[in-house]
Amino acid sequence: MSQIDLTVPKAVFATSRLPALIALAQESSSESRRALLRELTDHFFGAATRTATEDELYGSVLSDLAADMEAAVRRELSARFAVRTDAPRALIRRLANDQADIASVVLRVSSVLTEDDLLGVVNVHGQDHLRAVSERSTVSEAVADVIVERGDDETLGFLLRNDGAQLSRSASEAAVERAKVNPALHAATVERSSLPPDLLNEMYFVVEARLRQHILEQNAGMDPVLLESALAAGRARVATDDGALPADYASSLDYVEELRAAGQLSPQMLARFLRSGSRTPFLIALSQLADVDFHTARHIVDRKEVDALAVVCKAADLDRALFLTFVVIILNDDGEAMGKAHAYGRLYVELTRDQALRTVRFWRMRRGVQAA
Repeated sequence: MSQIDLTVPKAVFATSRLPALIALAQESSSESRRALLRELTDHFFGAATRTATEDELYGSVLSDLAADMEAAVRRELSARFAVRTDAPRALIRRLANDQADIASVVLRVSSVLTEDDLLGVVNVHGQDHLRAVSERSTVSEAVADVIVERGDDETLGFLLRNDGAQLSRSASEAAVERAKVNPALHAATVERSSLPPDLLNEMYFVVEARLRQHILEQNAGMDPVLLESALAAGRARVATDDGALPADYASSLDYVEELRAAGQLSPQMLARFLRSGSRTPFLIALSQLADVDFHTARHIVDRKEVDALAVVCKAADLDRALFLTFVVIILNDDGEAMGKAHAYGRLYVELTRDQALRTVRFWRMRRGVQAA
């Protein structure tokens, strides 16, 4: 049983009932201490004014009493004190480090907890504690960095969905790398309002159509100054390991360059490449017309990414009929390709060239790094 320190100046208690209540804290029975804890709590809430010394003593006594109480009593204390801006810090800190079902409400809402208090929690406790901290109205970069490092993917989802959480650049990069391989994190990542635009665009090829459309809309609405800043940030970190070039790349590149020099590299020539099975020349020509790198073009065609193909073709200013020709040839093993042509055509019409051009600018970053 905890012993309560009463070594405070007598003047503090001239008009206070607090000393009498604290004296009862020496009672040994659990029932008496439980009753005292509730009475002391009521006295705290009912006090019109309190001195700084009294506040400190309240915190010490309540914290010590709470340590001896069963979980149900501590849970009640957590619920009552979590929303109080004047809650005793000693008590709040103890509750924040209690078992998860007791700590969670304090961790989510208490304004008494400092950044150091929260760092102490997220560095040592488990996922339930980390998730509660992730839901605070504001989460500092320092705290968020630890949560990204120690949290599992479910915890990371809580953090990403909280726009009040401030993620550093390095934490955002780590979060995106994890989100790429976990569909459960796709929406939380793409819809995060403060995600750096270059990292947002890295999600394009792994998310569903609805989220791809969201990325295109974000790109179209981006301030030009922010766009340039985002591109610069992205160029600083783009990976270049895209796999080996195909064996016929060099000869195909020479052939495409010859056609270009002769003025014969027309959009219609790309359709001929596809129909004849000249895949590498098609990819080289498409990447040149759209001004994206070869690996991005290959990724789009290999995975039959129709909406991404629409972005590339729109950026190259190809007409709708040619885009649909590409789609039908690329999806030649899909018996429904012709039947879906109307939907594909509508997709192409609704995509603006400005959206496409802004999006491929992020895709070009990889090529720029490779050429450096």
